[in-house]
Amino acid sequence: MSNLLTVSNVTAGYGQSAVLDGISFSVGVEAVCIVGRNGAGKSTLCHVLAGMLPVTDGGITLGDRELGGLAPEKIARRGLALVPQGRRLFPSLTVDEHLAMLAKGTRGKPWTSERVYELFPRLAERKGNGGAELSGGEQQMLAVGRALLLNADIVVMDEPSEGLAPTIVAVLIDAVHQLVADGTAVLVVEQNLAAALQIAERQLVMVSGRIELETSAGELKSDSQTQRQYLGV
Repeated sequence: MSNLLTVSNVTAGYGQSAVLDGISFSVGVEAVCIVGRNGAGKSTLCHVLAGMLPVTDGGITLGDRELGGLAPEKIARRGLALVPQGRRLFPSLTVDEHLAMLAKGTRGKPWTSERVYELFPRLAERKGNGGAELSGGEQQMLAVGRALLLNADIVVMDEPSEGLAPTIVAVLIDAVHQLVADGTAVLVVEQNLAAALQIAERQLVMVSGRIELETSAGELKSDSQTQRQYLGV
């Protein structure tokens, strides 16, 4: 499998404090989970990939194009979509209005508002409801659907299962699997180990801003020592 996203020795942080310390990994057209304790740098990594935080050293490429130093909107146009932690929806905009903001450029592309509604039928039932009127699970579906309308090469999800009921987590896991089957890469940052193990076979364990271990879902599930050492489970 050829690499789509390549992160090479990236260092980044806030002020004089480095959070990412020479992190390196790659992602092909697959689902990959990055797991780790609070404070490992997982959300910082998402911010760096999306251009919300600058790289101080190292490089990030998507295909054959460098992403480092680009503004978030340019990174999105180059093919990386972010589902942010906390969803970041507009409370007063309806579901339909959220999707309509991005739907204008989707004609002839795989993901349209109609297809998002097919993927998440609950959103279709709530088209006229504002962001603040949705449940946590519905908000997460909308955040994912909004990202899909970018028709990106890779979708990065930051803690997508946070605060959700198991039934909604199962819906999101199915959505990730469908994306990969359709040829879209998915990188999921996840603290919920049970969800991570269902989302992806390939698991990257992050410790202190670096990838400390690469393993499989099956190996990580059965390795209680690794879970305790790196994840505090």
